Amino acid sequence: MTTTTATPALACDCHIHLYDASLALAPTATFKPPHAPLTDYRRVQAALGLDRVILVQPTGYGFDNRGLLDALAQLGDSARGIATVPEDVSDAELQRLHAAGVRGVRFMMIAGAGGVLPWSALEGMAARIAPLGWCINLQLDGRDLPRHLNVLKRLPGKLVIDHTGKFLEPVPVTDPAFKALLSLLDKPRRWIKLAAPYETSKLGPPHYADVAVLAKALLDAHSDRCVWASNWPHPNRHPVPRDAELLALLTDWVAEEAVRERVLVTNPASAFGF
Repeated sequence: MTTTTATPALACDCHIHLYDASLALAPTATFKPPHAPLTDYRRVQAALGLDRVILVQPTGYGFDNRGLLDALAQLGDSARGIATVPEDVSDAELQRLHAAGVRGVRFMMIAGAGGVLPWSALEGMAARIAPLGWCINLQLDGRDLPRHLNVLKRLPGKLVIDHTGKFLEPVPVTDPAFKALLSLLDKPRRWIKLAAPYETSKLGPPHYADVAVLAKALLDAHSDRCVWASNWPHPNRHPVPRDAELLALLTDWVAEEAVRERVLVTNPASAFGF
């Protein structure tokens, strides 16, 4: 694996979770997370040379965004948040969250993963948050993309897809589901996170070759729509992936420094409103 090169100024880690043992888990939680506070992540952030971060509400806390908001208050303008809100959330609450640094709503659609918002809420929520400049942050099994493609293409506002499409069985680039992802990224205001290859790869570290081929294809076709993320703290992964090695994968996937800067700096600023 290529050694990580210098990280550009204002580089952004576009997907991490924070866990606080003092916060109660929601009834929908599917596992007990590790204690992974902001102070621990800040050490990782400093070691990797990352100036910005996107905090994603863990499924385990359901609609309780207190931990997310506390961390955003500590981080100030160097962070943005992805919250989880109920379908009937008030306009006043959306405005409060916006002022706190929230810039998106999370939809976790992997079966059994503890998501609390249904597919039926997607279009209505997207319409409500589009005027705020927020995104729908969507995680699904990429093999299901063809079934939802028309809806996802017509959503107003921004859409960010997690984890290289999160094909739970990695597919070839010729697969209709991967082609659906490429066609979705043809639309304006659509982005894809290059993240967490260890969650779906059948070939494993250090190169995660079956996911790497998808990441490279996405970069070749849509480098202006790709962002990178560590997915720290990698709950339930044993052994825990090394964050520096995950960042180094980006250098393996794309050689051009200007493209890496686009992925780490320019694209996140557009997607998450820095």
